Amino acid sequence: MASASALDIHARQVTKSYGAIVVLDRVDLHVQAGEFLTLLGPSGSGKTTLLMVLAGFTRPDSGSILFGSEEVIRLAPQKRDLGMVFQNYALFPHMNVAGNIAFPLRLRKVGAAEIAKRVEAALEMVQLGGYGTRGIHELSGGQRQRVALARALVFEPRIILMDEPLSALDKQLRELMQLELRRLHEKLGTTTIYVTHDQREALTMSDRIAVINKGKLAQLDSPRHIYSKPNSRFVAEFIGESTFLNVAVSGGVCRYRDTVIKADAAPVRDGRCLLMIRPEQVQIVDGAASDNMNCFSGRTVGRVFQGDTLRIDVDLGGGDAITLRVPANSAGLQSVPADRESITLGLSVADTTLLPAED
Repeated sequence: MASASALDIHARQVTKSYGAIVVLDRVDLHVQAGEFLTLLGPSGSGKTTLLMVLAGFTRPDSGSILFGSEEVIRLAPQKRDLGMVFQNYALFPHMNVAGNIAFPLRLRKVGAAEIAKRVEAALEMVQLGGYGTRGIHELSGGQRQRVALARALVFEPRIILMDEPLSALDKQLRELMQLELRRLHEKLGTTTIYVTHDQREALTMSDRIAVINKGKLAQLDSPRHIYSKPNSRFVAEFIGESTFLNVAVSGGVCRYRDTVIKADAAPVRDGRCLLMIRPEQVQIVDGAASDNMNCFSGRTVGRVFQGDTLRIDVDLGGGDAITLRVPANSAGLQSVPADRESITLGLSVADTTLLPAED
């Protein structure tokens, strides 16, 4: 739920080049008021540059940026009424925790009594009550991240921007902080834009995900839809683990070799497309294809124990292969044939996704 002061953001035809290198290529992006939107992409994709443009630290070559109805393209960062959390936290080592959090309030000439009240409330909000007098050097990485977040929130900005704030944390703490940040967002309802290259992080935290590739917006959708229904091979490979099979299309009928592939949405044009298969979407089945299942026969060629799951590689012949995962419990382990034995895998029609071949 958006807070009363949350703003929507419109980026229109935003372009940025460094010499001959186009970092942002006419990007259009609409972030809804109160939304948690993640910019996701590989290194060098342009996601951080786009965040810096929104923050005002980078001036684009052309384009428009509206916060609500206000054009901010020429506004300095400190005049954009936004909170920023950096990758390295950017805390002041010579100030204690309370001093760091109070800094943006002092810049805005807030009175001392009000500053003390707001700092204490911000500390409680990030579960650091009583930590105000501690030095930054006394804090763990997770605690420093919380201080940086409290500093960004203490002056009640209408927009929060975060540049990979969890990347320096270990896996367990990072996953805990993902849930904490999501909880805070749901409580505050502030418009939030978050940058990461971690796909699982984006899926966990976001209302929507904007996948950026080579300076362009590749896809913008909900986490569930962007994972299960990517619009290109790039998005499918970047968001999750996949294998792909070449499918021929003729007269609206899709075929993998001699087998008709049933899908809820089939390509309109004749030619070739790609069948995307997620390893958790296929299952071991007996018999041939049914009305609601596409089936593939092959031989197991390897298995890898990976803790909670067992990865199985299946050779379909002709250079094609499918990967599946089964739970690494007794039932899952017993369901998998031995290596080099025959196996039939089923993919439900509802989970069958066909992608353009040109990717």
